[in-house]
Amino acid sequence: MADCLLRCALCGREFNPESRVKTCPDCGIDGTMHVLYDYDEAKKRMGRKELAASFDFSLWRYSALLPVKEGARRPSLHVGWTPIYSVSGIAREYGVREVLVKDDGRNPTASLKDRASCIAVTLALQEGQETVACASTGNAASSLAGFAANVGLRSVIFVPEAAPAAKVTQLLVFGANVFLVGGDYAATVRLAIKAIERWGWYDRNCAINPFLVEGKKTCAMEIAEQCGWDVPDKVFVSVGDGCIISSTYKGFYDLHRVGLIDRVPQVIGVQAEGASPIHRAVQSGARTVVFGPSRTVADSIDVGAPHNWAKALNAVRSSHGDTVAVSDGEILAALAELPRRSGVFAEPAAAAAYAGFVKMAREGRLQASDRIAVIVSGNGLKDVVAAQEAVSPARKIAPDMAALENALGLEKA
Repeated sequence: MADCLLRCALCGREFNPESRVKTCPDCGIDGTMHVLYDYDEAKKRMGRKELAASFDFSLWRYSALLPVKEGARRPSLHVGWTPIYSVSGIAREYGVREVLVKDDGRNPTASLKDRASCIAVTLALQEGQETVACASTGNAASSLAGFAANVGLRSVIFVPEAAPAAKVTQLLVFGANVFLVGGDYAATVRLAIKAIERWGWYDRNCAINPFLVEGKKTCAMEIAEQCGWDVPDKVFVSVGDGCIISSTYKGFYDLHRVGLIDRVPQVIGVQAEGASPIHRAVQSGARTVVFGPSRTVADSIDVGAPHNWAKALNAVRSSHGDTVAVSDGEILAALAELPRRSGVFAEPAAAAAYAGFVKMAREGRLQASDRIAVIVSGNGLKDVVAAQEAVSPARKIAPDMAALENALGLEKA
């Protein structure tokens, strides 16, 4: 672990990480923290030569820029170094130089959230905690439940009662203590925060605990390394609470600080039209985000009150990026199109990132020279009900060749 400090994303006040401050006392819950390192020291330990010689193909290959002590007990589940695919057919269709699909649904519990949970349980063990807890729309919850089970920690999970059954079932099979909260995501988070404060559980809420974004940023680091350190021009990320987009920027930022890449890509945030407070703030030039009700088929980004809004806005603006909002219809169309063209099955929230790319391409907002990366943050098996809405039903036929020939529109031989 490199030496690090915490800096408030709003006022810039700095804190020692040993203080266990989560958010800035002056700015309140909106004062989320950046984790900053001794980049000169990290550069000595994590150069191209060192990484090329490493056989640790997991998120731990970037441990020089992770907030975990050397020798700390880690989960045995393999996290990271997920595949990235160059899909030439998509690039040709939409008139760009290259489209890369980063399939983070290949992590142990099938989402990018495993990167944060891996760090969370490692730090919980490091601190001698016995219980870890979080509020989630589904993926972070199932991720924490799986990783807690792997290391023998108790997990307490709060999810909105509208969470997809497949995600809730995943929590239960991992042995989590699951509470379905009557209300939206914001109400679920409020209850979880109160419970964590009362009972002193380890907080796996990524928008509150600053160290968890550090796990998620390794997805961006992998993209850079898998591209031979020649980073894409634009990286499309779906946005809910703002954690993944801020972590994507942070990963590239850290690599740039240690000299592994020569520039930071533009980070493009994609929100559902029915849950787009960060998009509205970016497009209006606002310094803050206005919260409100939300509704979208993409449950993982169904967030009207994003807690990590400050770092999300910073990610877009510091990378000279942009945002785009997509309709539920566009999300479902992308959910059907992406696997047919790439072989990668995305859940609705992950498909939103691809939908944003498609929309910007059709609107002429991309260049022919652009190299694009799309982060698929969760596997489509997380929400098969939504997938069923995106496709036509299978055809039923009688068990004979005549019926099959008729269904296929073929003439009898």
